[in-house]
Amino acid sequence: MMIIKRPLESVVVIDRQGDMGVFDTMNDAIESAHIAQKEYSKYNISKREEIIESFKNELRNHIEELSMMTYNETGMGRYEDKILKNKLALDKTPGVEDLNIIDSEGNNNGSFYELAPFGVIGAIAPSTNPTETIINNSISMLASGNTVVFSPHPGAKKVSAYTVQLINSAIIKAGGPKNLVVTIKEPSTNNTNIMLKHEKVIMICATGGQNIVKIALSSGKKTIGAGAGNPPVIVDETADIEKAAKDIIDGCSFDNNLPCIAEKEIIVINKVANDLKKHMSKNLALEIKDKEILQRLERLLITKNGTLNKKYVGKNADYIMNSVGVKIDSNVKVIFAEVDKNHPFAQKELMMPILPLIRVLNIDEAIKVAVELEHGNKHTAIMHSRSSENLNKFTQAIDTTIFVKNAPSYAGIGYGTKCTSTFTIAGPTGEGLTTAKTFARKKKCVYVDSIAN
Repeated sequence: MMIIKRPLESVVVIDRQGDMGVFDTMNDAIESAHIAQKEYSKYNISKREEIIESFKNELRNHIEELSMMTYNETGMGRYEDKILKNKLALDKTPGVEDLNIIDSEGNNNGSFYELAPFGVIGAIAPSTNPTETIINNSISMLASGNTVVFSPHPGAKKVSAYTVQLINSAIIKAGGPKNLVVTIKEPSTNNTNIMLKHEKVIMICATGGQNIVKIALSSGKKTIGAGAGNPPVIVDETADIEKAAKDIIDGCSFDNNLPCIAEKEIIVINKVANDLKKHMSKNLALEIKDKEILQRLERLLITKNGTLNKKYVGKNADYIMNSVGVKIDSNVKVIFAEVDKNHPFAQKELMMPILPLIRVLNIDEAIKVAVELEHGNKHTAIMHSRSSENLNKFTQAIDTTIFVKNAPSYAGIGYGTKCTSTFTIAGPTGEGLTTAKTFARKKKCVYVDSIAN
């Protein structure tokens, strides 16, 4: 276990309004961000980059602390995976370099395009990825010249406030304006509504479940919505089954399945299903074959109203199984069971290390089931196959923002690859994997004759 640099109980003691970006009221937070943006708009790209690098460097000194705080406050996921996610957000979120493409037309008579800020952005952050979303959004939004007001999930309010304080402290030390990134001491639905309606908030960025995205889209403002996912993974008869099994368990178990990109259900061709299950078991997955135990699990995890029992979201597999009276090895990463496509474990995004497995006869049936279970979320799909024909069939049939081929799901956000990263995946509104450019306006500048030197 890594040493935490600051006692957790002493973190985020806020006694006055506007303590390093943390405010008592949403209106004060927004007004302060608005003032800061007017000053920040005078900064050139190089100065923006300097400011962003300053808080990235500072946050790197607090990764373990933030990860442990998140784990303790939310009670979800795995501490060691939160470290990896925070590093991913810091190291692979593109900054001002994403803004370097300028289109131009003509020679003496023509035009060029500048990427300009929107102004103050209101951002909603989830409890599943609180610090990662704040880090990722802050880099992208500040790179494009905006300021940002965060409305975090109440279940992660302390670590969210502390992250904002660290960012502000580093920016001020680097000579930047205060309150480029702000939040509130007590997040609530009412405060979120104030942010959504405030005239000085020009754009909304909502990262979270379907309900919060729908609310954000009704604000009447330009909205980037990153909603839920229910990513299917197909394994066909041509796949490297041993590798597929390992990749699926690695992806599904990552932070106990909290990321929306994580494998949520397996659709496997019948002739290789037994082999896949065998290799999954070798990778610390445990199959539930007893139908009565599976029914107990269903009653535990799905309420009578058909909603998730949030008490078990992001919990370890052994914790969940202990709750139905079955003791298992604490090293088990994932519980899996064969079900049909209509089972609630397949239909719902569980965000738990519970993985339903569905057998099908052929690739066409597999694709049909996968498209149905993805529910049009436009989020993520995964496939293990050596057949380019089958891969292309699935790619064309499934309308997702991310499609991962022959790798764990987390490859889709840059972990273990050379790709960039984001924790705001805007499937519902079409922006896709957000970057600094997502939060910039394209301004056309027209000129006649040459520009004077």
